[in-house]
Amino acid sequence: MIRANKRRIGGWLPSNPEVLRKWVANLLAKPVAEPSDYVQPIQDLQNLVASTFSLNASTQAMFTEAYIYDPNDPTGAPALTSWPQFLGVLNNIMTTAPEFIVDSHGDAQGLVGFPINAVLDWPMGTTAGYSVFSSDLFNRQLQKVLQYWGQFLTTEASRYVLAYGTPDTDPPSIAWLSPQAKQQIVAVACQPSNNPDCKNYTFEDIFQVPDPYDPVYLGFTSWDQFFVREFQPGIRPLGDTVLVSACESAPLQYNTGVKLSDQFWLKGQPYSLENMLNFDPLTSQFDGGSVYQAFLSALSYHRWHSPVDGVIKQAFVVNGAYYLENMAEGVNSPDPDPSAPNASQPFITSVATRAVIFIEANDPGIGLMAFVAVGMAEVSSSEITVNVGDTVSRGDQLGMFHFGGSTHCLVFRPGVSLSFQVPVTNQPNLDATNVAVNANLATVG
Repeated sequence: MIRANKRRIGGWLPSNPEVLRKWVANLLAKPVAEPSDYVQPIQDLQNLVASTFSLNASTQAMFTEAYIYDPNDPTGAPALTSWPQFLGVLNNIMTTAPEFIVDSHGDAQGLVGFPINAVLDWPMGTTAGYSVFSSDLFNRQLQKVLQYWGQFLTTEASRYVLAYGTPDTDPPSIAWLSPQAKQQIVAVACQPSNNPDCKNYTFEDIFQVPDPYDPVYLGFTSWDQFFVREFQPGIRPLGDTVLVSACESAPLQYNTGVKLSDQFWLKGQPYSLENMLNFDPLTSQFDGGSVYQAFLSALSYHRWHSPVDGVIKQAFVVNGAYYLENMAEGVNSPDPDPSAPNASQPFITSVATRAVIFIEANDPGIGLMAFVAVGMAEVSSSEITVNVGDTVSRGDQLGMFHFGGSTHCLVFRPGVSLSFQVPVTNQPNLDATNVAVNANLATVG
């Protein structure tokens, strides 16, 4: 795996370890409510664990295992030591929105988009953690907790971070709609642009805003509305190849000869198509085919667009796991991933919550293909906005991520010969840069 540096790819957490350490330490130091005052989904999760022997033992064991491995978390902050302590921290997170962090010099460091992930990095990589986060019983209740938080992020109460920061804390935060934060968002949007004038654009030049005359919130009514903001018309022109980029994303890898069923949990993390596509009857057509995978940036664009002209043949959301890490990247491995699940991206295509859309491409060189939108962490909510039978053109919207880390796959049948117009490798590359949505991705033949 190509990972010369183990930074927080995609910018979902600050890459500066000291900044992140201070933020985590502040999170753990906040007073917590009495368990009887937790939000209802967390109380229900607490009751489920207490009444299920295997979960009761494993939830505590994952924190014990992690503490034995390292009394500090990957940031260097003192680690959580118990399941009850985690629940108190989790309850605090339920009424907060992601912060945009800067260092002591005012230089932007990114957002804390994965607060839950930040405190689970080592526990999720333990043997007990694998047992907990692979439990469907546990995941379905955890899903309700994440949905509760996701609902808060759609309310007006969540938009405070758009207009206000905390300049007196260490590390300080700034408003998302401050000039400094908008400048960094513009820089990310310009990364894949071929327009030399892009660096001179404003945030409002690049993104649609509900009310450009609103001096505080630009008309955004919630954090979620800001997160799923759209590009201005013409900012992402449609390429002229038969296959265009479905997401604003950085190529991870391209694999051929992919099996219907494979041991995706092993160190090499091979794709397993039956698992990825949830054993849909159409899956058998892809045996021996290929998979292109790319990951999304926190500061970028989170809607998905059709990579081909064609017809929607099937579309559904798979309720999968959260915070499940490949064991070969966990604390018992020679080289544990301190930014999990970054190094487990191929693995999570088979286990995480994901949206699956089959498209019958008009071009016979492609034919039936699949788009898979995979939630990596936190809310991981995927909304499909097309229906079976819809005719789509390249660049038409398919859906969107409503917050949380994300990666996606394009799946092709055997015999589809692709010539990529962007750099791709046959092993995970965590240092790739964004390809613009709708840009030329590959030709056929």
